[in-house]
Amino acid sequence: MAGFEHELVLLFLLVIPGLFYLYHKVLVKKKKAAIQFSNLSYLKSAIGNKKYSKRDSFLFYISIGVVIFMIIGFADPHIPLDQTKEGVNVVLVLDVSGSMQANDYLPSRLESAKNSAEILINSLQPKDNVGIVTFETGATTAAYLSPYKDKVIEKLHDILPREGKTALGDGLSLGIDMATSVPNKKKVAILLSDGVTNAGVITPDEAVSFAKSNNIQVYTIGLGTADKVVLGYDYFGNPQYAELDESTLKAIAEQTGGKYFKSVDSNTLNNVYKNISQDIKREKEETSIKEWFFAVALGLFFVQLYIRYGKGRIIQ
Repeated sequence: MAGFEHELVLLFLLVIPGLFYLYHKVLVKKKKAAIQFSNLSYLKSAIGNKKYSKRDSFLFYISIGVVIFMIIGFADPHIPLDQTKEGVNVVLVLDVSGSMQANDYLPSRLESAKNSAEILINSLQPKDNVGIVTFETGATTAAYLSPYKDKVIEKLHDILPREGKTALGDGLSLGIDMATSVPNKKKVAILLSDGVTNAGVITPDEAVSFAKSNNIQVYTIGLGTADKVVLGYDYFGNPQYAELDESTLKAIAEQTGGKYFKSVDSNTLNNVYKNISQDIKREKEETSIKEWFFAVALGLFFVQLYIRYGKGRIIQ
């Protein structure tokens, strides 16, 4: 929606009717003075030469136009333009904890996630930035926010699984911090996890508050098949299963204006990333067009000079 950066400047437009009033008052006085004056040539110049009268009126209207466009320019008008957002900051927040080594996704959960993430990165637009954060017992930066997708994909390939637990809150907070590192862009975080938060110093709720305060949408992906996946055995020989905390992932997405996706295999994970890429909205941004109004004002000013002094006219 169009608007003005300095709306109070528009109050100066209120002087325009006053200028018209003064102009017409001067014309009336000039005609009365001409009638009272005995010089016939002055009388003709004042009320009898329609050519010069129209010319003077036209010059006055041009002057008024210059003033109007200058005032609007100083008010700094803005209109929404599609191309001015200059892309989107997209941060992938990947779970690399021990459970991501499970092979219910071939060749493993982590490798499948990396392959699908590459599809997403390649689908981003040239002006989009992308970065990667990984988390397990703690969180770390795998690839800094960058417009160079090929460099980020190289870093993506270098990501290895870890043996740690799942510090989801720490990972999401670091991803949000990365998303804000390049200003004046829409910011999106994509969180992929297959486990329940059981480590870290930042809770998922605190990470959500951080995302909301920075106006960041978080898309969440829950990784897990319908069947139970055995990750190992405890000291007593009891099987340890991978557990997916869908309720937390859904809450994160809903509270930040994103969406939650459930992935049950490699194919659905690929489709999830494709859907997220298409779902990212590139907002219109209010962009200043004050230069347009200053350009019109300058053009009218030169037209006025040409009419006054062009075509062999002398300075009047």
